[in-house]
Amino acid sequence: MKIVAGLGNPGAKYEGTPHNVGFEVVEHLADECGCQFKASGRFKAEIADISLAGNKVLLVKPQTYMNLSGEAVGALLNFYKASPADLIVVFDDVDLDAGRIRVRPGGGSGGHNGLSSVIRHVGTEKFARVRIGVGRGRDAVDLVSHVLRRFAPDDRELVAGAIERAGKAVYTILESGVETAMNRFNSAVTGQKQSNI
Repeated sequence: MKIVAGLGNPGAKYEGTPHNVGFEVVEHLADECGCQFKASGRFKAEIADISLAGNKVLLVKPQTYMNLSGEAVGALLNFYKASPADLIVVFDDVDLDAGRIRVRPGGGSGGHNGLSSVIRHVGTEKFARVRIGVGRGRDAVDLVSHVLRRFAPDDRELVAGAIERAGKAVYTILESGVETAMNRFNSAVTGQKQSNI
């Protein structure tokens, strides 16, 4: 079982905010496969079983709020006896321009609290991640206010394209590995929407 966890905050008030682009990517993947998320109180998450790139894949949206994302991810890895090599985490990155994506095979949290929680609960930094650039906001008072309020229209358009490319990056990781995905997507042009996976 492969596990793809999109990070975000539950609840309507956070929909469409920079901090929730991880949720949007796994929702996009579920939509492409015609699958729906179901609530799992046991794992404090919404989950969807899909088949992607020849793999059984569990899409995960932790419902613990961002800073505790690792509780759901760690519990699911343990339950399915999956290793960190079977995990892909998708999340927002303020240090990337809006609309860019970066695939990495591992590394630190970069100050991202949700990723820090995943690292802590999984017990290693060695798992694939897809970072989606949300920028630092043009007029936000601070980063917290930026990631928790809705995108400006121009940035929303850029990020919509990045969400589709991030879905393709996840597919490529599953099909061909992290290195191939890095070569294909880390220098991709921003703002270009792509169609089906």
